[in-house]
Amino acid sequence: MLDQEIKEKSKDIYTDSYSMSVGEIASMYQDGELELQPDYQRFFRWSNTQKSKFIESLMLGIPIPPIFVYQKKDGVWAVVDGLQRLSTILQFMEVLVVDNSEDHVVQELELQGTEFLPSLESKKWSSNGEFNEISTQTKLFFKRSRLDIKIIKYTSDVDAQFELFQRLNTGGTALSPQEIRNSLMVMENKDFYLWFEKLSKNVNFSNCLPLTNRQKSEKVDMEYLLRFLIIRRLKDDEIKGNEDIDPFLTEKMHEIIKDNSFNLEHEEKIFNNVFLFLDSALGEDIFKKFNTEKNKFEGALSTALFEAIIPGIALTLEKSSFEISQVERIQRLEDRIKLLSEDTIYKEKRNQYRPVLRTKELIPYSKVYFDEL
Repeated sequence: MLDQEIKEKSKDIYTDSYSMSVGEIASMYQDGELELQPDYQRFFRWSNTQKSKFIESLMLGIPIPPIFVYQKKDGVWAVVDGLQRLSTILQFMEVLVVDNSEDHVVQELELQGTEFLPSLESKKWSSNGEFNEISTQTKLFFKRSRLDIKIIKYTSDVDAQFELFQRLNTGGTALSPQEIRNSLMVMENKDFYLWFEKLSKNVNFSNCLPLTNRQKSEKVDMEYLLRFLIIRRLKDDEIKGNEDIDPFLTEKMHEIIKDNSFNLEHEEKIFNNVFLFLDSALGEDIFKKFNTEKNKFEGALSTALFEAIIPGIALTLEKSSFEISQVERIQRLEDRIKLLSEDTIYKEKRNQYRPVLRTKELIPYSKVYFDEL
């Protein structure tokens, strides 16, 4: 049994390995054959001290952990693990750009002196002939430094993709599950990702999600957006109940991207209407628990309340033609939301031992609860 599982899965997880010079890697990047994907990864989390120490390691020939890349269908390499290391190299060589435009070259890197190479202080790749430019000899030595590149070949297995990205995500600051999903989204359908990213910046949507700066940096808002797209269309029989929530969200994301019947224009309209309505009613309090004794909303944003509100509201708005600005409709929504937190059935369905079971229970409940809004 184990032998068979290893044989089957090894077909889905195919890797190769190359030793490449820094100069070759820089050339691939400039030719568009290597993508750092700063769209979805946290760009430049390293301090100048960390960057200088890394450049020092390359110059001294100190072994560097492998860089992992994912070979897409078109053969282009997308960085899975090693963003900080590669972006530091490219910034130091003054070829790193933002938005793939020569007009957006990242600011040059001025090194700091290090323990073994104190003379690195204030050194730059080039400085128009000034005293702090590194020598031609040092540049050649640096470009000939070698890195071990591990290539993950394209696989259509969704579980294998997510697991690989998660396990290889070890360098610097680990990516969140949604950042990993964003990376997969970019690789599978860049246009879909750009549409998805545009929706995440909707003002009404942002107003309804009072997130911390850290949560925003980890793309928690985009995870809620993905949950919106999934639970709005999810059928009860699509959830078995034993799934882990992160792989489940990833699988459903892939299904949406590949679904030719998924109408971006229609989905965007529903999304905009839902969050205009919710923001007009309660704004940042919409997904918080209402304390009846204190007569106020309190606590952090609740995923359970999100799942108990979104399916019903989205369905109601989609099938009705009322004006969003109707004061009486908004007041009815406020009243229903205030009663929701203490609703016995809601509390029963919310308290599931697995998040995915909670989702399974709350979707049909939401559609009934807000049916006559």
